[in-house]
Amino acid sequence: MKRPKGTYAWTATVGEKGQIVIPKQARDIFGIEPGDTLLLLGDVKRGIAIPPKSRFDSLASIVFKEENDE
Repeated sequence: MKRPKGTYAWTATVGEKGQIVIPKQARDIFGIEPGDTLLLLGDVKRGIAIPPKSRFDSLASIVFKEENDE
């Protein structure tokens, strides 16, 4: 099956403690290092997403801005 350039698919197994191992190729491509904090976003209908860590600050500022505007 041909896929668009820059797109990937991996599998991960959830361990007994609810932990997953991010495949090495994914860690290398996205620059994920031991000790990094990752943001997981979830939607019951669409699933779980792990945005690139470079987006963490901008996503956090959007979340906190909306919270402070109320």
